[in-house]
Amino acid sequence: MSSLKDRMIRAAKLDVTLYEEVEADTEAMGQAMGVVVLSSIAAGLGTITRGGFAGFIPSILLGTLLALISWYIWAYLTYFIGTKLLPEPQTKANLGELLRTIGFSSSPGLICVLGIIPMLTKVVFFVANIWMLIAMVIAVRQALDYKSMFRASGVCLIGWIIRGLIFLLLFSILGAPGKV
Repeated sequence: MSSLKDRMIRAAKLDVTLYEEVEADTEAMGQAMGVVVLSSIAAGLGTITRGGFAGFIPSILLGTLLALISWYIWAYLTYFIGTKLLPEPQTKANLGELLRTIGFSSSPGLICVLGIIPMLTKVVFFVANIWMLIAMVIAVRQALDYKSMFRASGVCLIGWIIRGLIFLLLFSILGAPGKV
C-alpha cells in the first residue's frame, strides 16, 4: 500500500493511475476518509482570519463532520447516477470504489490552508474548488470505467446539484450550521 502523502500528491497531480489504484485497493478507505478530513481542516484553517479564533474548534469539528457526510452523499449519488441512470456498456462499480476515488479527489483542497493569507483567501478557495472538481471528474471517470470525460462531468454535475438541494433542504429545516 502506498503512503498517504504519496497518494495525495499523485491525486493532486491528477494522476489517472492513482485513481485506478485506489479504486482497486479495498484497504484504502481509511486513507480516503483521511484525505477528506485533512482537506476540511485545511479549509477551516484557511478561513480563520475571517471568523477569528472564537469558536474555531467547534467550527472545524462541524466542518469536518459536514465534509464527511457530503463525501458520502456525493459518492452515493455518483454511484447511483453513474451506474443506474447513465452507465456506459463497460461500467461496473460499487459504492466503495466511488468513496475511495472521490475521497482522494479532495487532495487539492489542502491548499485552502493558504487562505489564511488575507488577500488570497477567495482566490485560493476558488482555485482549490476548481482543482478538486477536475480531480473528481477524473476520479469518477476511472471508478465508473467511463470512456467519456463528458459523461463523467455530467454525472458529477447532476450529483453536485442534487447534493446541494439535499443540504439546502436540511439547512432550511434544521438551520444553518453555526446559526443556533
